[in-house]
Amino acid sequence: MAKKALLIGINYPGTAVELRGCVNDVRRMQRCLIDRYGFSNKDITVLIDTDKSSIQPTGKNIREALKKLIAEGEAGDVLVFHYSGHGTRLPTEQGIFDATNYDECITPCDMNLIMDDEFRDMVAEVKKGCLLTIISDSCHSGGLIEEVKEQIGESHVNKPKSKIVNFLVSIVRTMLTTCGISNDHQRESSGGGQDSFTREIELEDGETVDMKTRYLPLDSYISLLKEQTGQTDIKYGKIRETLVKVFGQDSSPNVILSNSMKRNGDRGILGIFISKREVNNTDGAVSEVKSKVPSNGILLSGCQTDQRSEDVFVTRTGKAYGAFSDAIQTILSETRKEITNKEMVLRAREILKRQRFSQRPGLYCHDRYVNKPFIC
Repeated sequence: MAKKALLIGINYPGTAVELRGCVNDVRRMQRCLIDRYGFSNKDITVLIDTDKSSIQPTGKNIREALKKLIAEGEAGDVLVFHYSGHGTRLPTEQGIFDATNYDECITPCDMNLIMDDEFRDMVAEVKKGCLLTIISDSCHSGGLIEEVKEQIGESHVNKPKSKIVNFLVSIVRTMLTTCGISNDHQRESSGGGQDSFTREIELEDGETVDMKTRYLPLDSYISLLKEQTGQTDIKYGKIRETLVKVFGQDSSPNVILSNSMKRNGDRGILGIFISKREVNNTDGAVSEVKSKVPSNGILLSGCQTDQRSEDVFVTRTGKAYGAFSDAIQTILSETRKEITNKEMVLRAREILKRQRFSQRPGLYCHDRYVNKPFIC
């Protein structure tokens, strides 16, 4: 049985949205995988942005590393993907149903977003008998793998509407977003999102910590995307088009699809029913891909789809970490017994609640993995 891992830590140094604990999170997980779970250091790939001499956690590099991890996994193998960094979400495009009304994304260091549909498609490629555990300590991470069953959580999920109703709802949302008006945007502009500043709290043990959410609001994301790409005309409703323009084939396949369909012209009213699973052929025709629902992936999320995960800095000691990642390491350090995925998430919730964090971790997986040991 092989054991392999991909660990991503992004602090975004020198930017207005710099975090402190993400690289520390993956370093702790690296030690934990080696010391507790018997991973070999040579089988652990680490991508961080605080060491410019190493491979950077860009969208292209993360995609390639995760696809390689999954492709090399065979029956009986154990795979781990741990991400600590900013999360963001984009309102879904018109005519497309999404259970949360958003594409939940992780944010690579170059702002080349990796979206929930892409994670679903990659995780669906995990071979039978192989298991991939994903730990995402980022905001809105509860929806990171589209269509995986929620075992523990209260994520904001909508039931499918008729195609006509869904189209009407999504087109209104798209119009508002294009104009820079959305629920998230309103909260951020009014200061209600608490995204742009660090706040201080006192934990149950009397320790004083500074906290900053690992959420990248669209205002901040667009500013960073402008800095990274030199594009100055990026609009709220044009983010996907900008990603294709700048990153081309290295952007999300679902983003490429969306823009390819736009370039091929209006197909009339039937065009509103195109799903995110359809691909554009070289001759301009559209054919459907029967994408599998991921069954061999387990997601432990730092929070719900509509919540933020916290980046913590202890003012007295200078220690920095993600609240969820730290809870996992605390739980593992308290016992040498096997801990199930369900137990891990429930105990992490208890710890974070005691520490006065509002985020609630979640568990997303097939029924058969709920009570299986965490990682292995």
